[in-house]
Amino acid sequence: MIKIYTDGSCIGNPGKGGWAAIILNGQKKTELKGSKKETTNNQMELLAPIKALKEIPKGSKVQIFTDSKYVKSGITEWIHNWKKNGWKTANKKEVSNKELWTELDLLNNEFEISWTWVKAHSTDKLNNEVDLLAKNAANL
Repeated sequence: MIKIYTDGSCIGNPGKGGWAAIILNGQKKTELKGSKKETTNNQMELLAPIKALKEIPKGSKVQIFTDSKYVKSGITEWIHNWKKNGWKTANKKEVSNKELWTELDLLNNEFEISWTWVKAHSTDKLNNEVDLLAKNAANL
């Protein structure tokens, strides 16, 4: 099973943002990161798993670790009703970051993914590592 740790960071919200992912595939560890001048924290949190999934073979068994309840709940729970309701929230408002959610949803269906929430800034070594990568990317 491939393990992926993801995180997003933003200096100001909106502001300068960074995303990062650490992919563990057997003994191989790959780090990915990127930045955007004007973005939001949630956009960076979504971009991290999107970019990571594009780097691994389709159909893979994957466990994704995120400290974003927005990403975890969005892709595993909320998205079903959003799609049923024409990408509207329960309050009949447009879903924020729809383009990113749509892309993540398509990718989510191309893999066998288990989404795992981890507490931020805690004892998870790889989550702390990916957090630092995302912060460094935002500062580029």
